[in-house]
Amino acid sequence: MRFPNPRYFTGVLLLGFAASAIAAAPSFRPDSVFEGSALKGWHPVGDASWSAKAGEITGKANGGGGWLMLDQSYQDVAMYSVFKCAGPCKAGYLLRAEKTADGYKGIFVSLDAGNTASYAVTLDASGKILTKEPLRSAGGQVRIAPPVNPDAPAPKPRPAAARPSMPSVIPVPVTEVQNGEWNTAEVILDANTVRAFINQGHEAAGGDAEENLGKYGPIALYVGEGEITYKQVSYKDEGWKEYPEEFHSKEFRKQRLSDFYYAWGSASGDVNHDGVEDVIAGPYYYLGPDYRKRREIYLGVTRNPSDDYTHECWMQFSGDFTGDGWVDSLTASFSDHDHGVWMYENPRGESRRWDKHLVVEDIQSEIAQLADIDGDGHPDLVYVADGTVRWAHPDLKNPYKLWTVHVVSEPNMGTAHGIGTGDINGDGRMDIVNAFGWWEQPAHDDGKPWKYHPYAFSRNGRSGVGGAIMAVYDVNGDGLNDVVTVLQAHGYGIAWYEQKRDASGNIDFVEHMIQDDPAHPGPGGVIFSQAHGATFGDVDGDGVPDFIVGKRYWTHRDNFYDPDPYGEGVLYWYKTVRDKSAPGGARFEPHMIDNHSGAGSDILATDLNHDGALDIVTSTRFGTYIFWGTPKNGSKAVKK
Repeated sequence: MRFPNPRYFTGVLLLGFAASAIAAAPSFRPDSVFEGSALKGWHPVGDASWSAKAGEITGKANGGGGWLMLDQSYQDVAMYSVFKCAGPCKAGYLLRAEKTADGYKGIFVSLDAGNTASYAVTLDASGKILTKEPLRSAGGQVRIAPPVNPDAPAPKPRPAAARPSMPSVIPVPVTEVQNGEWNTAEVILDANTVRAFINQGHEAAGGDAEENLGKYGPIALYVGEGEITYKQVSYKDEGWKEYPEEFHSKEFRKQRLSDFYYAWGSASGDVNHDGVEDVIAGPYYYLGPDYRKRREIYLGVTRNPSDDYTHECWMQFSGDFTGDGWVDSLTASFSDHDHGVWMYENPRGESRRWDKHLVVEDIQSEIAQLADIDGDGHPDLVYVADGTVRWAHPDLKNPYKLWTVHVVSEPNMGTAHGIGTGDINGDGRMDIVNAFGWWEQPAHDDGKPWKYHPYAFSRNGRSGVGGAIMAVYDVNGDGLNDVVTVLQAHGYGIAWYEQKRDASGNIDFVEHMIQDDPAHPGPGGVIFSQAHGATFGDVDGDGVPDFIVGKRYWTHRDNFYDPDPYGEGVLYWYKTVRDKSAPGGARFEPHMIDNHSGAGSDILATDLNHDGALDIVTSTRFGTYIFWGTPKNGSKAVKK
């Protein structure tokens, strides 16, 4: 989404207990934000006193406590505030406060320190809580909580599983409510599911909020004990979803290859040996030069974009993996029956589907990259499996056997999102980067993990860590390769990291934000979440690579599990501008390519028709597209 006039973003709130900045803004675009000193449009219910000053609302419990209730009613609603308890207190939100004969019923989200939970409550006419029943657990990646199965056996208690520890290079925010400190709380009630997110953390207090517990009614702030100050109180009617007018840049010609959801990746190559580049996307290849004729590689089955994943083709690559001179296809599959990386062998002109060979048995990363790691002129796959960063390469003398796997990192250093390759230290060898830092390729491979250099190329919080393809190139022209990356594939943030060296040659990085979060949009007010796909290439032909990035619409599923899931499915290129007056000596100018395509898990940037302009191919829930670049005078597109 774009916020050309973000009037309600007021800066950043520093939480002392977390030692990190938390944006004082919701992940959604609110219909209203409380900014005044009068409680117009709100009314008190219960035994509490309420006052307002300069955008802050203070509630003080008198005896049993009470509510500050909005005059307007909602069904599906998002609610956000920054709040602080002066001491021990009881805080919370009430949603769908439906009027009953005796008072109210609704969904209550407790925001007490040590007790973040969702309840079905009933109130008497004076606002006193009569009943308070915990909601059945729900949430996660579903929009509609399934009904209770009366025949299901009672769940057996089980010991907590030990979770692998993540590298400490990326601080983990404190996501529990802290008395005496400022906290953020975002709660979304949609259909029959309520979700709460505390201090930008992962989903908490999810519950099954069936309509019989409260169907339609106001929202309310709660003070049950002590004194609480709420500010930046924001809310949105989530029943409205805007479908914007479609737009694509005049710098590109948009061609839709397919209307249907088959894949999250695409590749290219001369499939039929006619000298023309073809496009490979999921189960089909599309023959150039017009790309209107297609043929199956494997059986093509469309996926439901609302609640399914393209399991057979999470990512797609191409290359001559058999050494026979014909372009083959490589896909990463996450389906139960054929999990792994599969090579589809080009049938060399025969009118049939392609033979399929398992080449990598396990893959955990949603982002992988094809690059020549060992410098032998043949592409290798860089990916994550079993919690470790790895690369694998084929044996062209025996192309049907499993590829040889090299483990680069120690355990627990892999993440599902964010990976890249490039020469960081200038020794002529390809290094590997991910959210936790970079690994230095040794001069000789002795089978041991590479030397690890920790650095936080990401941040932690509600959306996990790691981005998409991480670009490694010299951003500011100082001769040192920098890193450009999405910070969270399922959240917000894009940044570039300027490489610095001290007198001894030790390498460090300085972070420069390109766009941060709704509190801190980028140049031109551009801000969007779910930037799950990215790549880089010279879009404008000036000899300097640019960063290309897109939002994955419904990055998980059709629900509010992720920030701003219904924002425009945008595709952008960020022009790299070397500017000595800018921080780090460079800045990034955003240029929207399209607002109804976005990205899947990767983006292909290549010169399909060899006219000197970079073309962009993307496969998403909306289908598969080519965006034909416009040749510039003297432009020389860089193929990625």
